[in-house]
Amino acid sequence: MSDQGDAGSDDFSGLTGFFFYAFIVHPITAWILRPGRFERKKSIMYAIAFLAALAAIKTGLEMQQRGPNYYGLLDVTRSSSPLEIKRAYKKLSLQLHPDKNPSPDASDQFDRVKQAHDVLMDMEFREVYNKFGAEGIKANKRFNESQFLLEAAIYYVSYGMMAFMLTLGKSSGDARNWIFTGLIAMLVVEVVVMTSQTNPFPTWLMPQTTEYDFIWLLKSLFPAFLNGCRSLGAFLYVDMDAQTRKLLLALQEQNKDILLVLRDIQIGVQTVQTHGVAGGGARP
Repeated sequence: MSDQGDAGSDDFSGLTGFFFYAFIVHPITAWILRPGRFERKKSIMYAIAFLAALAAIKTGLEMQQRGPNYYGLLDVTRSSSPLEIKRAYKKLSLQLHPDKNPSPDASDQFDRVKQAHDVLMDMEFREVYNKFGAEGIKANKRFNESQFLLEAAIYYVSYGMMAFMLTLGKSSGDARNWIFTGLIAMLVVEVVVMTSQTNPFPTWLMPQTTEYDFIWLLKSLFPAFLNGCRSLGAFLYVDMDAQTRKLLLALQEQNKDILLVLRDIQIGVQTVQTHGVAGGGARP
């Protein structure tokens, strides 16, 4: 996946995705989960399948729009040696050279391959690219713990506040807990990934995915997770206070019936006793 777009476009895309899920997808999911529309288990399965399919399609389209990253462009992996990168570049440069490539954007393709080669051949630039993408190279960015923590705090506090506002009320209590748990887990993963000296993932797992790409993917999927929690949390919510009041009212009604029966018995006993005493007094 490519990171040609600047950080501003990524932020705009994330914000657009948030509003898309919050104001379009969430009402559709609530419609699927409306009581009585489907069986309870089927409603949950349909909602989860809908959210998962939509998130996969949306993220897939965004990844396609971004295009391959430098590793994917050269068809090498994070663990490829400079010699392997050089061979891959030589092969592609022969294919994409403007003199041999009839494509209208042949020059741009060739320049991008050359840029990928230049970055990945330089170990310092390669490390910066893995952490911050192509924009990190352009901005000559380096990892700064204070700046990283500040940016992370802004992102996660902002999403935490939005999540809190969207989950106000008793019926959203579980959803709020799930969302905050997801935020904390994502923050921990981002801190581990970004502060590691090397990519913490094994080479066989997503061999062409950089730390920057992985964090982008997490943040791209989070709005779907947030709104899925909102919908399912509201659907699964059980109001214990209302259930308790309902149970107490039922017990009260039962007690009324029991009291009426006891009263009838008491009246019957008194009637029998009265007739018994009257009969005994009438005897000679």
